Amino acid sequence: MSNNILNQQFRMDKDFMYTGTKTSQISFPLGGIGTGSIGLAGNGRLIDWEIFNRPNKLSFNGFSFFAVKAECKGEVKLTKVLNGDLQTPYTGEGKGKFEGYGYGPRRENMAGFPHFTNTSFQGQFPFAEMTFDDADDPITVKLTAFNPFIPLNDRDSSIPCAIFEYEVTNRSTDELEISVVGNVSNPFRQGAVNEAVEFGGRRAIRMSSTQYEVDEAEFGDLTLMTDNDDVSYQSYWYRGGWFDNLTVFWKDFRQPGRFQERSYEGPRELDAKRLHEKHQDVGLLSGHHTVAAGGKARFRFVLSWNFPNCVNFWNPGSGDDSGRQPSWKNYYSTLFRDSTDSANYIMEHYDRLNKETRLFQETLFYSTLPDTVIDAISSNISILKSPTVLRLTDGTLYGFEGVHTNEGSCEGSCTHVWNYEQATAFLFPALARSMRNIEYKHAQFENGKMAFRLMLPAERTTRDNTFRAAADGQMGGVIKSYREWKISGDTEWLRSIWPNIRKALEYAWDPTNEDQWDADKDGVMEGRQHHTLDMELFGPNSWLTSMYLTALKAAAEMAGTLGEQEKVAEYEGLYANGSAWTNEHLFNGRYFHQLVDLKDRSVLEKYDAEEVYWNDEAGEHKYQIGEGCGIDQVLGQWFAHLVGLGYVLDPVKVKRAVQSIYDNNYIENLGDYPNACRIYGLNDESGLMICTWPDDNCPTVPVPYADECMNGFEYQAACHMIYEGLVTEGLSAVKSIRDRYDGERRNPWNEFECGSNYARSMASYGLLLALSGFEYDMVSGHIGFSPKWQAQDFRCFWSLNDGWGEFRCSDEQMELEVLMGELSLSSFGSGLLVGRVVKSVMIGGKSVSFEQSEGNLIWKDKIVIEPQIILVLHF
Repeated sequence: MSNNILNQQFRMDKDFMYTGTKTSQISFPLGGIGTGSIGLAGNGRLIDWEIFNRPNKLSFNGFSFFAVKAECKGEVKLTKVLNGDLQTPYTGEGKGKFEGYGYGPRRENMAGFPHFTNTSFQGQFPFAEMTFDDADDPITVKLTAFNPFIPLNDRDSSIPCAIFEYEVTNRSTDELEISVVGNVSNPFRQGAVNEAVEFGGRRAIRMSSTQYEVDEAEFGDLTLMTDNDDVSYQSYWYRGGWFDNLTVFWKDFRQPGRFQERSYEGPRELDAKRLHEKHQDVGLLSGHHTVAAGGKARFRFVLSWNFPNCVNFWNPGSGDDSGRQPSWKNYYSTLFRDSTDSANYIMEHYDRLNKETRLFQETLFYSTLPDTVIDAISSNISILKSPTVLRLTDGTLYGFEGVHTNEGSCEGSCTHVWNYEQATAFLFPALARSMRNIEYKHAQFENGKMAFRLMLPAERTTRDNTFRAAADGQMGGVIKSYREWKISGDTEWLRSIWPNIRKALEYAWDPTNEDQWDADKDGVMEGRQHHTLDMELFGPNSWLTSMYLTALKAAAEMAGTLGEQEKVAEYEGLYANGSAWTNEHLFNGRYFHQLVDLKDRSVLEKYDAEEVYWNDEAGEHKYQIGEGCGIDQVLGQWFAHLVGLGYVLDPVKVKRAVQSIYDNNYIENLGDYPNACRIYGLNDESGLMICTWPDDNCPTVPVPYADECMNGFEYQAACHMIYEGLVTEGLSAVKSIRDRYDGERRNPWNEFECGSNYARSMASYGLLLALSGFEYDMVSGHIGFSPKWQAQDFRCFWSLNDGWGEFRCSDEQMELEVLMGELSLSSFGSGLLVGRVVKSVMIGGKSVSFEQSEGNLIWKDKIVIEPQIILVLHF
């Protein structure tokens, strides 16, 4: 297929712009890593207030919105809420008394006030940009909203705030007085206090409550700050009943000139019978500029929060002696005294934070990778800014699988879900290592068994967890430890956790392993194997064995580096035997599968599992794959490619198997496909199924979720297709996913599986590695690129432990640039160098000597590349 056709097919001209009905499902998360977030809706509303240490989908925070006013010579020409049209339906949402379905849109939408009808939403995470442009208005407005997202800088990427910068253009022929006002409701219903404060020369409204002690879960505060020179404010909107507060606000706003301060003595108290009433106190902060005809003015606001006490309300266990739920301090509360402190930090460092975040965003989006891939990568790294992710007091990263509307979905940094996630390891490697550290410290039993879900506090995990280990999760932990080592080059860190890694691996054949994964120690998983589809497989299968093989191969290399040669021989022997056996016995000529006699009840009797896994009516096992074509049938091989371990199974058979996944599991029109499971694709949509049975020999009750198209699995398979040279097939699968998340059908920044903001979708970052042919080994100081997409004119983002930047390639030369941090190298590799002679290598404009060995360039002494210094290879 020609490049022109491919470009058209995979949208090389996408502008990431959403308008009209394509904005209806948008909620763009604005928040830090582990801080919670506020959603920017497709029409500019502030929704999904998930800043209170728990998910809070579909929520509002009273009347919290921005509005703009234009005056000329004392006459008000325009007053509008900075929102676009509310999309249908208009009947109302949810259930309630005197609200909800049958009562029309909620007043908090501000849809009943003048607003803009011509708006657009451009989302290029971590930035969202909106335009408000009605033809008859004297002004146009552009909003830029973001939160700092700077690879390797997890501190500045974990600030609890949302930044809004409005640029107003005066397109009239008159000088205009422009005001932009931010209104925020105090989230507390009891003891609410609003304060107009000045901090660092900047004006702010700070909101808190006298109701709670400093160690209570509800304790916290919220700050709206601006750096405008000319500011007016009201600590409080008018207090009243019925619709009084909003009515009076709009009358105040419609008057020429500035707002007049309004304050009340003492907090607002509502008795228990009135807590449901929408009478939260609201404060406002307005910036003012005189703007000449044709001129522009900027209005910057920071909305920051601080709710320091995180409580385990979802699974508290027995709590402490007083019966209180387990709690800890949010990491961000160790950095900032309160919300005013964090807002002021943003203002003081705004230029740097904006510049560095923009540098990352532009580097990622200026890539020549297909737009569908950039879309998939950028949209899903937003999961790190969602309530799926927490940061514990010491900064350790902890994650749910996803989130329900009001609590996390499936606790515990679930190992077999987070196996698929690849973004954190490259963008924030220290956070990835923190996940390995806490897992091996608190989730491992003495015999090596790993709990695949961490409880909080983490010390509870091995005490309270009695469930069996997950084979895929436990082997994935070994592979991820190898990945973190290779990304960081930190062998001392590896040494510190190596005894735990070794025990986790060897649990496969440990006599105390109740599930007997590899009881005969032959390198093949064959016992009872719990996995990410929430049940167990019995007998040999390529899916979990391939994870085992990759873990063995990784462990052999780690053991060798740490001087344990006897372990190298042991692991390599197991790997060789297991790989050979799998190639011979688990490949049917088209794909790999599970080897199990579904009619043999004795297999289940061995593990006392008949009650759950035996189908009396059909006389066969339940929840197995058998001769099915599973989407994860060579999952371990995908992981091996990502971490640079090469092939763990026969390359020819692997490619044929991956082709079979596309041929059998890719469904063009899901409306024609029967799905008894959860519905993640429907009607005219397309996607990859979890499992199909090409020979029509599906078990009566097959493996769970077989009929679903779940994004994280699909990204894994698509990425693997690209690794095996099936680029068009892989990109087609990616396009299918992103077409489902088009802003109208679903939110582009919320790919869901078992809940919203699902961690497994961060598998999409692997697409960058696959298409760029990214090689990395910071232990030896090696980096490389072998692009599988438009290699004659290629550029892409890259990131490792100590630096990140851009790689560029043309017919004449290659360039490696560090944009932040540094990169220390001993060698550079590329498949494009094979058969070609490199004429010269320049670093910072100076020639350096090198040796070329086929596809590798080698330096006698390590070279260090810093920002402003570019490594250039001339052919």
